Amino acid sequence: MTSPHDAAAPAPAKKLIHGSIATDRGIVQDGLLAVSGDRIVYAGRADHFDEPGFEDVDAANVISLPAGHHVLPGLVDVHNHGGNGGDFPSGDESSARKAIDFLHRAGTTTLLASMVTASPEDLLAGIGVHAKLTGEGLLAGIHLEGPFLSHARCGAQNPAFLLDPDVELAARLIEAGQGHIATMTYAPELPGADELVDLLTSHGITPSVGHTACDTRTAWDSLEQAREGLDSTGFDGTSGRPTVTHLFNGMPPLHHRSPGPVAACLRAAAAGHAAVELVADNTHLDPETVKMVFSLVGAGNILLVTDSMAAAGLADGQYMLGPSPVTVTKGVATLDATGSIAGGTATLLDVVRRTVQAGVKLHDAVLSASAVPAAVLGLTDEVGALRRGLRADALVVDSELGLKRVLRAGSWLN
Repeated sequence: MTSPHDAAAPAPAKKLIHGSIATDRGIVQDGLLAVSGDRIVYAGRADHFDEPGFEDVDAANVISLPAGHHVLPGLVDVHNHGGNGGDFPSGDESSARKAIDFLHRAGTTTLLASMVTASPEDLLAGIGVHAKLTGEGLLAGIHLEGPFLSHARCGAQNPAFLLDPDVELAARLIEAGQGHIATMTYAPELPGADELVDLLTSHGITPSVGHTACDTRTAWDSLEQAREGLDSTGFDGTSGRPTVTHLFNGMPPLHHRSPGPVAACLRAAAAGHAAVELVADNTHLDPETVKMVFSLVGAGNILLVTDSMAAAGLADGQYMLGPSPVTVTKGVATLDATGSIAGGTATLLDVVRRTVQAGVKLHDAVLSASAVPAAVLGLTDEVGALRRGLRADALVVDSELGLKRVLRAGSWLN
């Protein structure tokens, strides 16, 4: 007699998508993406495909794209506070799940949950929620934007909760994260910042310079300290370089007699010693600024991010960013208390589209929204590209980079 346990497991579902494929090496016009189960088995020229087992794929799982359409890798966002009414800083699990579902369906198949400055108790509670969701595979980790930030450049951060770096509090936050805190934004001029950087890098957490009023030398020295610390830890998957939180925003503008942190961040990125975030949504940055940074430092040193909040994907109106009321008018979110820009309302695909409209090549924009952030997160062997062995995350977009379909872990989300 045959036991049910002796029955062969069902063969993994196979999918074939023909059309223009954006691989990490370039755009393949007459391309093919082949998927088996939740993994990519081929991405390249269609006429080079000879993988066995794909001879009789169900017709419903074979897609031929119209001219002008593209297959892009699933996008990766390392700075994201929510969307569709869901809010990560609130620390509410149902709200977070609502945001994650929307963002995945909008093409951001890998993301960090970004929190904002709050009380230690609220931070610890929120970290616990997001650590749970990371354990479920819904998130790639947690980004802490604060609380060790500059009062002078706090932006939409609540100044009541800003603190000088406190390694004991930071250690409590790290412990609550259960290994899932990926990045932390900090101001390097604050007393105790050097000790904080050493603590973060010793745990494989990427320090991110931001919300800072520091001078050029302080920014450069802190970035180098962070890079050397990440290099020396030996953690598998760490990129060995720090990041810069939303370059230009939350820091003094570049001036020819007082260059400030921007000059150091650009120089570090151009040398490959740091990766700079750009919120290329036409609100946080002018398109010419975006094009300039791509020309200066290269796509491989840029992280396209959204800095999105609960209003992303929704109409103008009243929203919350953590504990702070926000008003969105014509797609621009501002803090009710101060009028400061309070995060973004664009999805990451929107940001990619606007980057291309600014004059950046499609392949470069996609690289900065997929492979580069995946490397920062230590996930290059899992996501961030269309390559054999990686998780089957892909977007189908039209000629205007409008979203048509999203594939995550081999399953269509829409």
